Amino acid sequence: MRELLTLAGDLQSRFQEHVRDYTLAHDQLTVTVAKTDFQQFALALRDEYQYETLMDIAGVDYLQYGVAEWQTEDASGEGFSRAVEPATAGHFTFSDAPAQATDMEERFAVIYQLLSIENNDRLTLKLFCENNDFPVVPSVTSIWSSADWYERECFDLFGIAFDGHPDLRRILTDYGFVGHPFRKDFPLSGHVEMKYDEEQKRVVYQPVSIEPRVLVPRVIRKDHRYQEDQAAEEQASDA
Repeated sequence: MRELLTLAGDLQSRFQEHVRDYTLAHDQLTVTVAKTDFQQFALALRDEYQYETLMDIAGVDYLQYGVAEWQTEDASGEGFSRAVEPATAGHFTFSDAPAQATDMEERFAVIYQLLSIENNDRLTLKLFCENNDFPVVPSVTSIWSSADWYERECFDLFGIAFDGHPDLRRILTDYGFVGHPFRKDFPLSGHVEMKYDEEQKRVVYQPVSIEPRVLVPRVIRKDHRYQEDQAAEEQASDA
């Protein structure tokens, strides 16, 4: 198994124009890369660093990253949908989405999970999209064939396009689906609902009748796992 810090330093020194930064946490190396010549960088990872397998591709929407509207130390006794600061999806209508959607420099990112069977290690790549209105990144289907359906899924759920994909179309949502359901400003209940119309003898679409609401508050629970982590951090800081 390779030393991950050594690998990170090697990648950063060799690909200075491609590697923006890297982090090492929980024995996992994450490298943030630039869009410029990304395919060449990915090809080098496959052929020269033996990352022959692409395990997964995921999208990320940073629209509400770091926004917490709940009192997280204790669960609320007043029922669901009673947040302290109503700032996230479920507390506003789609037309009144937060202004952050256009103010963020880099809202969308694509995450690539690579596996080297030969060296028994993994590498995570993070690639940010330059345009929030029409996020596009290069396709890696010509480098890893498994990227085909992964990129289609990311396009379907996040609206991120992959330039050079041979068949970029929706893969999970219904025909004629409007919007991308994993975006943070997409309403939890969707835009439309469908039902069978007895008079027309067919399935029809109509505006959704469910009122958007937050279902589950985020609560920091004080159990032994978090207490052990906190104790370790305090010991490290005292040392």
